[in-house]
Amino acid sequence: MIRSVVALAGAVVLAIVVAACAAPASRADWEARLRGDNVVLLGEVHDNHELLRLRLAALERAFAAGWRPAIVMEQFDRERQGDIERARRERPEDAQHVIDLAVPAKSGWSWDDYRPFVALALRYRVPLVAANVSSTDTAGIVRGGYGAVFDAATIAAFGLDRTIDPAWQAAQEREIDIGHCHALPASVWPRMARAQFARDAFMAHVLREHAEHGAVLLAGNGHARRDFGVPRWLAIDPARVVAIGFLETDTAMPPGAFDAVVRAPPAARDDPCERFRRAPAQLSARRGSAARSTAAAGCRSAPARRRRGLRRAAVPVRRRRPRTASAGP
Repeated sequence: MIRSVVALAGAVVLAIVVAACAAPASRADWEARLRGDNVVLLGEVHDNHELLRLRLAALERAFAAGWRPAIVMEQFDRERQGDIERARRERPEDAQHVIDLAVPAKSGWSWDDYRPFVALALRYRVPLVAANVSSTDTAGIVRGGYGAVFDAATIAAFGLDRTIDPAWQAAQEREIDIGHCHALPASVWPRMARAQFARDAFMAHVLREHAEHGAVLLAGNGHARRDFGVPRWLAIDPARVVAIGFLETDTAMPPGAFDAVVRAPPAARDDPCERFRRAPAQLSARRGSAARSTAAAGCRSAPARRRRGLRRAAVPVRRRRPRTASAGP
């Protein structure tokens, strides 16, 4: 009798263990916050397909559970919002039609990775919002300041007339220097930081406009960072803001940069600094005008790149194919 009870207990324990092993892993705690009127920033490394897949899966689960946020995308320039709306009117369920109408012919984004996010917005009939200040405008801001692109009312509405804390300014400039392989002269850093502030402030402005029913930003990790990214420009209840980094496993990140982090192995890529070594003066001028810091948009940190022999963490260049990993941590 005793042996039977022991055997039965052992069988029950074994069944529980087997069931636990077979069951899917529990979802991350942060996914529970993808609901209601929360404003969620989901970062990315632009050329890491696995990280983009993991982010898509998390967002699909949130939509299946009932969340209906606006989807705000860095991949669309703000001037193309009208094209997005036109495409949706013409073919409400055709994600490729949105891309065809709203993306420049020489866009450097890998749309096989981003088309599913567009399709998600169409499937659930939620707003799809262009969130990027274009390369042309960022170049204008680098050369001539905010007034070269925005009028005074817009500058005030975006909060660009505020005084930037010196530590914040220094952090952004440091990321620009790191992201450009220390090839840019220090005199360029403040002007490039100004353009990055403009991009983050515009993204924050768009999120605020759609925050009543919740919004999710899809952008490089640099934009999603709490310490110097879009959250610094969000004038809403901090309890509603969720910042998630999608980072490669060799990327270091300071505490507090994100509320949570999702990791995947690094993507295979070439050395991002090689172009700077080939023609540093020419490239410094070009990158200064483009104002597209790798530190600002989504890649590994420079120390991580150095540990891996400075493999390419990507300098984002809209006009090249295939797209490399973009900037950021």
